[in-house]
Amino acid sequence: MPHFVDRLQESGRYTFTRKEAVTECGISDTALRQAALRLQKQNRLVAPRRGFFVIVPLEYRPAGAPPPAWYIDALMRFHGRPYYVGLLSAAALHGAAHQQAQEFQVITDRVLRPAIAGRTQLRFFYKRRQAQTATVALKVETGTMLVSSPEATAFDLVRYPLAAGGFGNIVSVLAELAEKIDPERLLKAAETEAELAAVQRCGLLLELAGAGDKIDQLASWIADQKPRTIPLRADRDAKGAPKSQRWRLLLNGNIEVEE
Repeated sequence: MPHFVDRLQESGRYTFTRKEAVTECGISDTALRQAALRLQKQNRLVAPRRGFFVIVPLEYRPAGAPPPAWYIDALMRFHGRPYYVGLLSAAALHGAAHQQAQEFQVITDRVLRPAIAGRTQLRFFYKRRQAQTATVALKVETGTMLVSSPEATAFDLVRYPLAAGGFGNIVSVLAELAEKIDPERLLKAAETEAELAAVQRCGLLLELAGAGDKIDQLASWIADQKPRTIPLRADRDAKGAPKSQRWRLLLNGNIEVEE
């Protein structure tokens, strides 16, 4: 099996499945498990999922694994699920690295438990309309991976505020992400896949982030939808809170922007 791993690495491949290894090496499942355990103890392999292996190059052995970007596409093909890299991980890839997540955040259409590879945790978030989200294919060391567009990332950050560090951190991230946001693509993302409540909240947070030149079309579209007025913070009482007429929001909480 070590020779099989070497051949893959020499050809630029850093992942393989249990089935591939059994077929290529001509060994039993038991022999494969034993060989894989030996290589894992030598820090040559890591298995973020049972039956899925990642080869660890020498320079990444102190970290226990190469970056998730190297293997996330192969991992999701192993799961047979569509995906895209999202939230703070996507924002960082688009240049908004104000506060990077301590985990690699992935959106998919199925509830999946977290995976660990070396020092990195991969966390998966379920999204019902995942397939309608605009994505871009980014080149990585081993091929490509799908990442939410800057506009879709903005709405997702608001949709999953706890995973994004709260509204204060989201405003800071949006302030950096705004440079990449196109007003027309932002509107299209709102029309095609974002929940109306997320659009309302995102519009306000973009305004607070100083992206006023990006949101006029979005505000006009919100007005046309005639949505009900909702609390900015769904987890707090909104009685007596001031109202944002533009975004149809009750401002029931201060937003402490991260510096």
